[in-house]
Amino acid sequence: MTQSIVIQVGQCGNQIGCRFWDLCLREHACYSRNGIYDDAISSFFRNTDSRSEDAYDVPHGVNKIQNLKARAILVDMEEGVVNELVQGYIGDIFDHKQLITDVSGSGNNWAVGNKVYGSRYREDITEQVRKAVEACDCLQCFFILHSMGGGTGSGLGTAILSILEDNFPEVHRFVTAVYPSKDDDVITSPYNSVLAMKELTEKADCVMPINNESLMNICNKIQHTLPRKEKIQSGSKITSGVGSLGGSKNKEKPFDHMNNIVANMLLNMTSHCRFDGALNVDLNEIAMNLVPFPRLHYLVPSVAPLSISKDIGLQPRRLDQAFDDLFTPDHQLVSADPRNSLYLACALMARGKDVSMSDLRRNISRIAPNLNFVNWNKEGWKTGLCDLPPVGLPYSLLSLANNTCVGQTFSNLRLRFKKLYSRKAHLHHYEVVDNFERSCFEESLNSVTDLVKEYEEIERKGLTQVTEIQRMKVL
Repeated sequence: MTQSIVIQVGQCGNQIGCRFWDLCLREHACYSRNGIYDDAISSFFRNTDSRSEDAYDVPHGVNKIQNLKARAILVDMEEGVVNELVQGYIGDIFDHKQLITDVSGSGNNWAVGNKVYGSRYREDITEQVRKAVEACDCLQCFFILHSMGGGTGSGLGTAILSILEDNFPEVHRFVTAVYPSKDDDVITSPYNSVLAMKELTEKADCVMPINNESLMNICNKIQHTLPRKEKIQSGSKITSGVGSLGGSKNKEKPFDHMNNIVANMLLNMTSHCRFDGALNVDLNEIAMNLVPFPRLHYLVPSVAPLSISKDIGLQPRRLDQAFDDLFTPDHQLVSADPRNSLYLACALMARGKDVSMSDLRRNISRIAPNLNFVNWNKEGWKTGLCDLPPVGLPYSLLSLANNTCVGQTFSNLRLRFKKLYSRKAHLHHYEVVDNFERSCFEESLNSVTDLVKEYEEIERKGLTQVTEIQRMKVL
């Protein structure tokens, strides 16, 4: 069995990570009640000696769970969120030697996070990553969780991406990046996002972009389906364990519902390497099958169902209806409509005891004619089937689509960047940072512009013709 390491950066990354680890523990507690440290648990957790404060791994052959430690590195330049997390009711699963914090923060400035803290903590981060890698028998990939609008997530998050590329170039890097909404309260978020985009495009293997606006729309939609004077119940898939940073009795926090949606997406994505199934998907196969061109590695995630029907007084939707939901904008975590754009490839990953391979094949055959796939990859589906559903659900579906619709999201981000940059507004905050030059803005803008053009070119031509391969002539 392979292992994966999660690196959660900044306030947003650590809050999403907290929700992921909580839900992950719940699943393993539900399906591994014998207390045995098996391959499923080892994929994201270490089994350490409870008698030692140094979190030494127990010797091989000892199957009983003693003291689980998450394969996680927590990074934030403001220590508040990390402190709250480790003091919460799941705080014991984190190795306190793998927490990297500061006190002053990055001030919503990519240059501070990337150039200042990226340089200052490079050796510490490299050392902690090395220790986490050495604790793995067979490292599969890195997961990096961070936001794009702030300074630490966008700046230090992409600096860590560079560290991973330099030191572990053969290990795949999956990034979950939360993009700011158009009315974000951080005025410099367009700068930070575009500066980070250049790094993601060049150094990540796969990026799952998440849009705050989409998350808010999903939460509002579910709230509107509730009967009057009722709220989403705690324990539903969208709110399971809310307010959990400091403990289960804490008050609900503003972004708990939104963070939980992202955490559940990660839970479904990793289920195939944590549990057995009729058709398990190796995470590295996602990059291999869904990314035909190295720069176009942005995968649009979509999840169904988004809540537990019994919690909101609705009858559970039929499985075929859930497959239909996956390919609608209402269930996407990015504000875009894939139905009028081109699919380069698509992964369809299902969980549930009552979901069969015939269900997958039947629904793909039914849905595929309504989707626009590029001509040279009409059968560009990657399917996976895990036997065990999420706790509290009969089934769950996840779609990861490499679709040209994401180009419009980046185009809108570029427009917001240009509105600020044309006025040279707030540039002085970046230019006073050591090792940052104004040319970084131009290079990043050009990178995003080129990326948008690549998506537009594919969509415009539809890649109707494949360039003929020049073959060797035998004399």
